[in-house]
Formats: sequence, structure tokens, C-alpha cells
Amino acid sequence: MRVPSRAVNALQLADEWEVEHFAVGVRSRAGDVDEVRGSVERRFPWASITKLVTALAVLVAFEEGTVDLDEPAGPPGSTVRHLLAHASGLGPDDPIRPMATPGARRIYSNAGFEVLGTHLRARSGMSFDEYARAGVLEPIGMAGAHTAGSPATGASGTLADLLALGAELLAPTIIDPSTLAAATTVCYPGLVGVLPGFGRQDPCDWGLGFELRDHKAPHWTGWTNSPETFGHFGQSGSFLWVDPVAGLACAGLADRPFDSWAAHAWPRLADAVLAEHVGRGRHLAGGGPPRAAPAPVRPVPG
Repeated sequence: MRVPSRAVNALQLADEWEVEHFAVGVRSRAGDVDEVRGSVERRFPWASITKLVTALAVLVAFEEGTVDLDEPAGPPGSTVRHLLAHASGLGPDDPIRPMATPGARRIYSNAGFEVLGTHLRARSGMSFDEYARAGVLEPIGMAGAHTAGSPATGASGTLADLLALGAELLAPTIIDPSTLAAATTVCYPGLVGVLPGFGRQDPCDWGLGFELRDHKAPHWTGWTNSPETFGHFGQSGSFLWVDPVAGLACAGLADRPFDSWAAHAWPRLADAVLAEHVGRGRHLAGGGPPRAAPAPVRPVPG
């Protein structure tokens, strides 16, 4: 049974988004917050949020002994770990010719996740879709979600599916909490890179498939999200962040691609949700008051 939540006022900010259809929601680890707004039954493309599903599938395979994170995968010298952390050297879309040596730069790579899907199929004997459904979607209860073939950008589903993923990341059941903790810790610290849509970050911290809030600025989460916040957003106008300090997961879906509207609207929504459930100023990621995010500086892959 849904528990009434004070987040309803924060979620009303999405009514101002210049989109035809949206769905937003927030859920707490404690279970005392479960609120949604918008076209909650509508299926939306998730684009690069797919990478969170893929990361979980690989971590399930790791715990099962099907895949080792440090086994070779991708270009010479690269491993499964490098691919998950966008540190394999592969560029955004070319799975063959690397742009850097493994571990040298943080290069956001859809191609790297396509390679992961191929590698998982070779090791498991199942297609990526089959493995993701059996290992992640069904156990979590993401009944309406589909991966549609691409481990980088192919997933779609309803807000309920995305919030189910958020709830899993708040309190994991399909992998050990220690595995998730390791996956949401910086992998290959100190790498410089570009956060798609928000420009060069030094460092550009990433976990094993999970983008880490840390102290990045600008960023698509709120100014008051804790540095421990992790998640992903997608070019389709979708996002999911999990703040383990606040004990909250927040998800958003829209039928308008990511652009400057989202770079301004998403942080504002995040700060409003946190203000209602944690208290304004309780933990600041950037060391200052909330402020609007600047417009994106470059196109976003996936």
C-alpha cells in the first residue's frame, strides 16, 4: 500500500517541464516514501540508464563465477572492470579501435558496453537480453522493462520499473551489499574525462557502471545530493539517482531528449526532494548553496 509522502510538493515541479509526457517518483530505503506523478503507466525509453541494468547483470555473473572482473575483455590490456568503468580506452562508438591505453583516461563509451554484452553472452551461453531478464529484471520485479538488444542504450519501461531498480540499489537483494558498495566506489581514481552533456571533469569519477556524484560540478543531480550519490541519466530524457546518505532514490522519465531544459530542471527537482526529506543544507555536495546548472556543453551519447 502506498504511503502518503511529503515529496508530492517537490514532484509537482515536473509540471513545469516543457514536455508532453513525464513521470517522476521518489522512494525511500525505509519504505516510508513512495510517491509518483505524471504518466506513470507510460513506457519510456531509458537510453543510457540501460548501463545500470548491464552493470548489475555483470555483477550477478561475477558472483555466480561466470565472469571475473579482471579477465581480458575489449581491446588489448583491457578487462571487464575497465569496460564497466569507461576506462578501456574505447571511444564512444567504435568497439575496435581504442583511443587510449586501458586505465589512462575516462572515455564514456557505448561501444564498451556493447562489448560487455558480447562478452557476457560468450561466457554464459545466453543472449544479453536473456541473461538480463533472468538475472536482473525478473528478480527485482521490473515486469514491464525490456532491454531490446543493446546493453548500452536499449532498455525501456515504466516509472514503476525504474523505481524498482532504484529500490534494489538502495537495498540490494540480487547481489551482496559488499559487491554493490565496491561497484559504487571510484574505480581507477584520478582519471580525467568528460561527463556527457556537462563537460570536462577532473577527476571524472566512475564506479563499475555507476556514475558517481562525488564533487562534480556542474552535474545533473542536485547541489545538495551527497557525494556518495550514484546513478545514471539517458539522452532520452531519463534519470535515476540513488543517495545512500539520504536513503532516497529518485527517477524521472520524459518524452523530450536531454538538453538544457533537463540540465536545469533535474538538479532543481533533486534539491526540492532532498529539502523535504532530509532538510536543506544538511549535506552539500559542492560546498555552497543550490544553483542552476549551466546548459550542456556538448552532445550526449546514448
